[in-house]
Amino acid sequence: MRHRLALIALIATLPLSACILKVHKLDIQQGNVVTQEMVDKLRPGMTRAQVRFVLGTPLVADSFHQDRWDYFYSYKKGAEGAVESRRVTLLFKDNILHSVHGDVAVKSPETAPAAAPDKPAS
Repeated sequence: MRHRLALIALIATLPLSACILKVHKLDIQQGNVVTQEMVDKLRPGMTRAQVRFVLGTPLVADSFHQDRWDYFYSYKKGAEGAVESRRVTLLFKDNILHSVHGDVAVKSPETAPAAAPDKPAS
């Protein structure tokens, strides 16, 4: 009798476990990760090589607009489905960084903190 009650209780609770279990969905990250700290390092007048060192190589190479680099980033949280996306566009003139546009705040050179002067060695 005792085993029969345990079996009935197990059979009764088994369908409830199907309501709790969810299929695991992976997080999807695409594009170049561009943080605010990385954008803060950009200054007008930087060369393409310096910009590439800070942000990395852009994923999209536009042969029609060679003086424009686009950085796209999206992150989709698997279970929630919430999508975070970011876009940064860099414009060059004569291979020198001219302007930065996009979804991140760009500091102007006037508001950026000045570098501390080097002290001579004593």
